Amino acid sequence: MRLKNKTALITGGNSGIGLATAKLFVAEGAKVTITGRNKETLEAAAKELGPNALAVEADITDVAATEQAIARAVEKFGKLDIVFANAGIAGNTPVGGTALAAFEQVLRTNVTAVFFTVQAASPHLNDGASIILNGSVISVLGNPGYAAYAASKAGVRAMARVMASELSPRGIRVNVVAPGAIRTPIWKGAAPTEQAFAVLEKRIAGITPLGRIGETDHIAKTVLYFASDDSAHVTSAELFVDGGATGSPAGAPVFRG
Repeated sequence: MRLKNKTALITGGNSGIGLATAKLFVAEGAKVTITGRNKETLEAAAKELGPNALAVEADITDVAATEQAIARAVEKFGKLDIVFANAGIAGNTPVGGTALAAFEQVLRTNVTAVFFTVQAASPHLNDGASIILNGSVISVLGNPGYAAYAASKAGVRAMARVMASELSPRGIRVNVVAPGAIRTPIWKGAAPTEQAFAVLEKRIAGITPLGRIGETDHIAKTVLYFASDDSAHVTSAELFVDGGATGSPAGAPVFRG
């Protein structure tokens, strides 16, 4: 087990990528604290994860709530070895059709809250700990309508590099996992029905060199790599997990003869 006797904090751990990662971490021997805003899904996740997990209701944009959640995690399981700052939101922010509040909400959730999650955790981290931030391929793809989201995820990349420098004297590593299109609840806005999602999935598969949408386990296993000693000499890295959509888009099925 790669995380035996390790303690982890995962924000947004009650669904999607966060929950898949929490399950994998527990299976690999870690004690895991998850946070989220939805009490019902948190309770369901806690039952699924079992006795080596703690679920704490907390909105990551509330710094005091985040600090309290981390304090509870440390009280129950001890100092932290792993932080996965996973929680975030999307949000459509097209030029000419975006309110200030909508734009700022994305940045507050995806950048500011991530910084303060790491800051709140830092005094409680063991030396040699691993921090993983959740980025996105959207930071480089120029997708229309996603200015705030793209800016926030580019900000995550830049912030991770600064954090890696600041925390290196303690041997703490900071890395970014950048998912492509992954099968998670985040698509409900764009594809609210099963039929709509099937159409969306087919389109995504067509523009992805590996010919499929990603699964939450693809991301969870990448986060496990960064969290474990397998990546002991890796810091300030960003790993795109997108089936080749960013690095080799010309290899996608839609371009094949």
